[in-house]
Amino acid sequence: MPAASIGGLSSGLDTAGIIAQLMQLESIPQDRLKAKLTTEQSTLKTIQDLNAKFAAITTAAADLTKPGAWSPLKATSSHEGVTVSTTTGTASGNVSLRVDQLAQAHSLRFAGAATTSDVVVSGGTTVDLTINGVTKTLDTGDGTLGGLVNSLNASGTGVRASTMKLDDGTYRLTVQSAATGAASAFTLTSSDGSALLGGATVQAGQDAAITVGSDVIHSTSNTFPGLLSGVDVTISSKALGQTVTLDIAGDATAARDKAKGLVDKVNELLTQIEKLTAYDPATKKSGALGGNNSIRDLRNQLLTAVYPDSGSTMAGFGVQTDRYGKLVFDPAAFDKAYAADPAATSASFSDFSSRIEAVGKGASDKFDGSLTQMASGATQQIDRLQDSIDAWDNRLELRQLTLTRQYTALETALSRLDSQSSWLSGQLGSSSGSSE
Repeated sequence: MPAASIGGLSSGLDTAGIIAQLMQLESIPQDRLKAKLTTEQSTLKTIQDLNAKFAAITTAAADLTKPGAWSPLKATSSHEGVTVSTTTGTASGNVSLRVDQLAQAHSLRFAGAATTSDVVVSGGTTVDLTINGVTKTLDTGDGTLGGLVNSLNASGTGVRASTMKLDDGTYRLTVQSAATGAASAFTLTSSDGSALLGGATVQAGQDAAITVGSDVIHSTSNTFPGLLSGVDVTISSKALGQTVTLDIAGDATAARDKAKGLVDKVNELLTQIEKLTAYDPATKKSGALGGNNSIRDLRNQLLTAVYPDSGSTMAGFGVQTDRYGKLVFDPAAFDKAYAADPAATSASFSDFSSRIEAVGKGASDKFDGSLTQMASGATQQIDRLQDSIDAWDNRLELRQLTLTRQYTALETALSRLDSQSSWLSGQLGSSSGSSE
């Protein structure tokens, strides 16, 4: 805490202002450190943002190295009641199927109706729920219809209970399996074996079924995942009993869009790197990472990813570099290559994706990526600068205390001199008066 000062009482000087000006001069080294800290913090954010983009392109490229990533499928159905979704695979041509039956859940609709407060469980308050031969005893609490519904819905057994209000104010109970399929069958009785609410009408659970050629194929739901390689088929009641044709072919357009998307992502990174490392001769200023050879090296690695290890190029598949240091994608060349040899084109782009992934991982790996290490170094520099700034805070506080004490001592000394001068003047005046 600064010492108390007597500002200019004897000297007439603005000692507080003088101390403030001296402290401004003393603070210049710290101000320089603060300016450098701001610059380093900005640089760190720039590196972190660039690192995040390299991580994103690494993930995107890795997805495109997976088997079948460059062999997307396109499928159409001859009937609106059958829909097809595709991922990647080897299926092609067409296939016909007949929709035989839809999947349905097992359900019990009970004959008797009751109010929610009526006791419906006999022989106690527990019921037995049997699913696939395994019985679980549930406590309904009070044996009422409301207690039974709550117990079933909270049981976690895969069944759900609901009630429908009738004209007379009573409720009819329905219990249904949450899942469809033949395996969803269950029974529900009082624990003493007696029927609940006069017994129930059973709607048996069943699997969906389709016929393909001489084969009958079943599914517990109305979707047949992987019915064909890379093809999922979903049926609905609109197609029940109908014969439907599915046409499946490679999707060259989707493959081209993937290729263009990857090239666009690389160019976005190249543009950002160019901006960060550019030098403007007019302003004589560089980008945030100007002069950083590691960043320029990443740019070169992205560009050279176009060239396979064999020494050839990807120009024949629609990708090459231009004189401005960017990638150029030629959709016509891609379409031509894909139509002539989809396997070779897919393999080429899979390798290209793998090279991009390697560059991205080398930059953004969370342990030893070049950008990760660069960010770590910047963080350490920021910590050192902050420590120095904090040390200067202590140094400046002591300096201000010293200056305040010095000027206070000066004012005190001058005050004493003034007092002594006044005393001497008084004594001299007294001597002159007495000698007359």
